[in-house]
Amino acid sequence: MSDLAPWLEVVLRAAAVLVAFLVLPLLVGQTEHKVMAHMQGRLGPMYAGGFHGWAQLVADGVKFVQKEDITPARADRWVFRLAPFVALIPYLVALAVIPLSPTVVGADVDASVLLVLAVIGVGIIGTLMAGWASANKYSLLGAMRAAAQLVSYELPMVLAVASVALAAGTLSLTGIAAAWHPWWLLWQLPGAVVFLVAALAELQRPPFDMPLADSEIVFGAFTEYTGLRFAFFLLAEYAGIVVMSLLFAVLYLGGWAGPFEHWLGWLWTVLKGFLVAVVVIWLRVSWPRMREDQLQRLAWVWLVPIALLQLAITAVGVVMTS
Repeated sequence: MSDLAPWLEVVLRAAAVLVAFLVLPLLVGQTEHKVMAHMQGRLGPMYAGGFHGWAQLVADGVKFVQKEDITPARADRWVFRLAPFVALIPYLVALAVIPLSPTVVGADVDASVLLVLAVIGVGIIGTLMAGWASANKYSLLGAMRAAAQLVSYELPMVLAVASVALAAGTLSLTGIAAAWHPWWLLWQLPGAVVFLVAALAELQRPPFDMPLADSEIVFGAFTEYTGLRFAFFLLAEYAGIVVMSLLFAVLYLGGWAGPFEHWLGWLWTVLKGFLVAVVVIWLRVSWPRMREDQLQRLAWVWLVPIALLQLAITAVGVVMTS
C-alpha cells in the first residue's frame, strides 16, 4: 500500500480490520457449533444457508435484531446501554495491531504487545458496567466474579508475555514473530500453557465460566440483556477468542513462519490461530466448570509461580547467549 495516498491507505486498513472483525468471530462461532456437535455425537446446524448450515449465525443475528430491546425499569439506563460497546470495542482495537504478516497489519505500533494487553483488560469494564447497571443481584454477582477472575489471571498472562518479549528483545509483535525460532516451542512451553489457561479465564470460557454459570446465577452480568445488545456481548466473546488465538499464534507459534511465507505468511498466521481456537472449543466440551476456590488456587498457587519461573529461565538464557 506504499504507493497509495496516506489517507486512502488509512481508510483501506481500517476497512480491512473492520471486515476481519465481523467475519472471523462468525467463522469461530460456526466452527464452535459444528465441532461441539460432532464431539457430542450430533450434527449441529444443517439448514440455514444450505451447506451444513453455514449461515446459522447470520440467521441468529437477524433474529436478535428483531427482538425487543428491553431496559429494566430500575436500571441505570446509560450505563446499561453502553456496556455492550465497552465490552466489544477493545477487541477491535487489539485486532488492529496484531500482525498477520510483516505487511498485513492494521497499525504497526512499536509497543504493540503492551497495547494489546492493556485494551484486553479494558473489556472487563463492560461486564462490570452491565452487572452493576442491571439492578439485578444475579447480574451483580456475575460481574464481581468476572472482576475477581480478571485480577487473578491478568498477572500470569502478563508475566508469560513478558518472557516472550524478553526472549525476542522487543515489545513489538512484529519483532517478536520475526525473532521466533522453533526452539521456542520447548523453551517457552510453560509460558505458553500459562498464557492459554489465563486467556480462557479472561474470556470467561469453560472451564472458567463461573461469571456466567447458568445453573447458579442465570447468565451472570448479561441476564437482563435482550436483542441486539445481548448479541454484542456474544460477538465480544467470539472476537475475544479470535484476538487471543491470533496473539498466541504470533507469540508462541511464529506467526507467519512456514513454507512459502513470503507469499502465504498471513495465511499461516490465520491457520495457526484457527487451530488454537479449535483447542479453546475442545476445552469447552471436555472440561466441567471449576469452583471459585479452585479458580483462585490455580491462578495463585500454580500459574503465577510457573510464569515467574519461565521469566527467570528466559532471563538466564538471554544473558548467557548475549
